[in-house]
Parts: sequence; structure tokens; C-alpha cells
Amino acid sequence: MVEYSKWKNIEISDDEDDTHPNIDTASLFRWRHQARVERMAEMDHEKDEFKKKRQSYQARLMDVKERISKKDGDEEALKKELEKIEADGKELDRIESEMIKKEKKTPWNVDTISKPGFEKTVINKKAGRKADENLSEEEREQRMRQFVKENEKLCKQYGMLRKYDDSKRFLQEHLHLVGEETANYLVIWSINLEMEEKHELMAHVAHQCICMQYILELAKQLDVDPRACVSSFFSKIQHCQPEYRAQFDSEIEGFKGRIQKRAQEKIQEAIAQAEEEERKERLGPGGLDPADVFESLPDELKACFESRDVELLQKTIAAMPVDVAKLHMKRCVDSGLWVPNAADLEGDKKEEDDSGDVAGGEEKTDDAKSESAAKEEPIYTGVSTEDVD
Repeated sequence: MVEYSKWKNIEISDDEDDTHPNIDTASLFRWRHQARVERMAEMDHEKDEFKKKRQSYQARLMDVKERISKKDGDEEALKKELEKIEADGKELDRIESEMIKKEKKTPWNVDTISKPGFEKTVINKKAGRKADENLSEEEREQRMRQFVKENEKLCKQYGMLRKYDDSKRFLQEHLHLVGEETANYLVIWSINLEMEEKHELMAHVAHQCICMQYILELAKQLDVDPRACVSSFFSKIQHCQPEYRAQFDSEIEGFKGRIQKRAQEKIQEAIAQAEEEERKERLGPGGLDPADVFESLPDELKACFESRDVELLQKTIAAMPVDVAKLHMKRCVDSGLWVPNAADLEGDKKEEDDSGDVAGGEEKTDDAKSESAAKEEPIYTGVSTEDVD
């Protein structure tokens, strides 16, 4: 048999044809309808509030269980907190059961008596994530260079924004910036700012960089194009729970620490490279560093080079064993501390200058001769007292 009892209790606001003569029928129907709409709105509000409580309960329960498994904190306190949360869960189950009973006892009305039998809903599917292109390192680097060349100004504008609403609006207007290239550029910019000791600006750019990385991570989890996650991320970060916000702030602090460490490494690398280039510039014709060679010389030879006394140098070399003297002088020549036959080379140059003057019919005066003597190349080239002190 067909059960018809459920049709006996149906609430319809205008189901009475005859009413008391002193009652305005139209007003009565409107009042009944308004009362029914208000009751339904109140029930919907209770359902929404219950749903929020249920979500909060589940989040707290997962957090406490995770902390207990990781042994993060006082175990006894965590267990007591877990018992309290589970008690709250039982209370929520009781409230849910009462709400279901109350809903079943509620009379049907024109809004709940039936549902559409035929309905078609068309939903635009979000664009999927682009497959990772099989690019070589050179091709990736070239693409990054091209992106920076075309969008560096826009990337810096985004990096300087401070409000979430402004960042959201800017990225929605320039969706091509939502990608790995922008995140990589902001990382490099943050390192450069830290190297320039612009710490506050670095911290702000780092915050914008983490926002971009969170958008990319959200797109990866949902398997959608990152451009479709801009609005979702900024809405979530502005109305997030404390746990999510704490995780976001922790990620920013960790990122800033990595930026500071990398900046110090790059500074040390730059100093080492500059020192190495300076050392190469000092190398003599034999590939030896004159400063290192000078420090390795005996004290008596050091005194000769410091005083630039050739006669003293000859006497010191003569007093040394032949093998030792040859070794030291060879190293001095290879480093440029000593230039062999420098006087002869200078004399040949002077004769050529004199011949040129005679051929030109000009005579050198005493002032010209003294000037020529002043231009003589010193015997010790490539090193000075200031260099070796």
C-alpha cells in the first residue's frame, strides 16, 4: 500500500478559502508566509553555525592528535585537551541528532514539498595546469632572461605592494606574472637587497615572494592553472584560522633566514674572487706572486730589496751557497721582483733615443739629459716597499 500519511501535515499559507469577516484574508496570508520564511531562515542559520562548529572541532582534534604523535608539548596536558575536545564532539553529535528530529517534524511547505525533476547545470571547468616542459638548463635560463627583460618593472611593482587587496588586484590585471619566473625573480631580488644591507625592503619582498609560492603550491595541490588560484589564496589568507596564519608567518621567517645566509655566502664568494683576481694581476713573468716570494726570502735578501741597494744585493748573493742563491734569484725573476739586465736594456733604449735626436738635428740640453735619466726604469719592477710591508 502507498503511505499517504506524510501528505496530511502540509503547511500552506493560503489554504483557507473562508476566514472570519473581521480578518483581512490577504494580510493573514502574508503574515503566515512571512512567519514561515523567517522560521526557515532561522533553521538555515542554525545549520550554518553548526557546520562551522563541526569544522572547528575537527581542526582542533587533528591538531591535538598530531601534537601527541610528535610529542610536541606536555603529554598529560595534551591528553586532557583531547578528552575535552572529544566531549565537545559528543555534544555536537547530540545537537545534530536533535536538529535532524526537529527537521523531520517540520511540516512541508511549497519550498520543501518537492524538488526540480529536470535540471541542467553547466559549469565552466578551470584550466588545468600546464605540463612541465622538457627544457634544458640553457633553454630555461634563456626563457628566464626573456621574462625578466619584458616584465622586470611589473615584478618590482608587485614586490613593493603592501596590501593583500592591492596584490590580488594587480595579479588579476597581470595574470602572466603568476608563475615560477616571478617567484625566482623575487628570490634573486631579495638576495641582492640583503647584500646591499636593505633589510626592511628585503623582508617585504620576501613576503610577496612567499605569497607567490603559496599560490603556485595551491595550484599544484588542486591540479589547476596557477592563475585560477589568485583569488582563492588572497581570500583564504585574509580570513584564515590562526593555525594557517602561524604556518604562513613561519614560512616567511624561514625564507628570510635562507636569504640572509645565501647573501653572506655570495659576499664571501665576491671577496674571494676579487682577491684571486688581484693576486693574478700581481703575478710575475714566471707565474709567481711577488708578495709570496718576498715573504719566503731570507732576512738579508729582504733588506736588500727593501733598500733597493744593488751593491748590497750582489754581496749578499755572493756570500750564499751557489744552489741557494740560484734558487732565490730564479724565484725573484719569475715573480718580477728582479729584472735581469735591466740596466743594459735601459742603456740600449737611451742610445736609440740619442741616435734619433742626432738624426733630427737636435741637441739635448742638460735639462733634457736629467729628464731622460729620471725616466729610467727601476731595477726592481713589479714590487714596492708598500706592496711587501
